[in-house]
Amino acid sequence: MDRQDLAILFSGGSDSLALYAMAMTGASSRFPKPRTIHLLHMLNGMARFADFPQRRLEISRQILEAQLPMADEIPETKFLSLDMGRLFQGLWLDRFEELMPRFNGKNLVCVACKLGMHARAILYCIANYVPLLLAGYTQKQSFFPEQTDVFMDQISALSRKFGITTIFPVYEDFDSEQVSRHFLEDLGLPSTGGGEQKCLFCQTLTTAREEDIAAYLDVMIPLVETYIEHRLAFRIKDAAEVFPPGRP
Repeated sequence: MDRQDLAILFSGGSDSLALYAMAMTGASSRFPKPRTIHLLHMLNGMARFADFPQRRLEISRQILEAQLPMADEIPETKFLSLDMGRLFQGLWLDRFEELMPRFNGKNLVCVACKLGMHARAILYCIANYVPLLLAGYTQKQSFFPEQTDVFMDQISALSRKFGITTIFPVYEDFDSEQVSRHFLEDLGLPSTGGGEQKCLFCQTLTTAREEDIAAYLDVMIPLVETYIEHRLAFRIKDAAEVFPPGRP
C-alpha cells in the first residue's frame, strides 16, 4: 500500500521532536510510517530565537537517518515556517478587552494562539493533500488550557469538518517528562529544552477552567470555520473581514 503524507505541529520541543522520530522510524502504532513528513512551525509574531527549531531538526534528522537501514525507507522531511500572526491577533489580541469579560475574565491568549495554529495547519493540509495532522500535546502539560480534553475534542471536530484527521498520539504515554526523555535518548536525540522559540506568552498565568475554554471555542470555532471556507473558495476579502483589526 502506498504510504501517505502526514504533518506535525513542530515547535522543536521534546514532544514534537518525539513525534518526528516516531514518524521517521515507524515507531508508533497510532499512525503509519509516512511518505513525507511536513513539519509545520508556526510563527505567531511573539516569539524569539526563530532559528532554534530548524537547528534542532537538522541535527535530529542526521541522527535518525544514520540509524535507518535502507535509504528508500527514509521519509522525506519538509520544514515549513507558517505565519499565523494575523489569525492570532483576530482571535484574541485585537479585542481582548472585549473578550475577557465575556469569558469570566480569563486569560485565553494561549488557547487563541493554538486555535490559530490549527486553523493555519488545516489550510496547509488541504492545499497539500496531507490527510493526517499530529500534535504533541501531553498529559504532563494538561495544566495548559490548550492541552485539555475540551480543546483537543473541539479541534479534532473542526479538522474532521474539512477532511483532516488530527490526533494526539503521545498524550497518554507521555504523562511524565521521564517517558519522553527516555524515548528520545534511546535514539540518541536531544531530550531537554532549547529547541523551541521563546514565546512572550509561554509562561502567562491563567486560571481558566474547561467551561471557560469551551465557551470561548463555541464562539470562535464557527468564525474559524467561516474563515477557512472563505480561504478555500478564494474569497480573500470575505476571509479578511472575519477577523477585522482592532483599530483601522
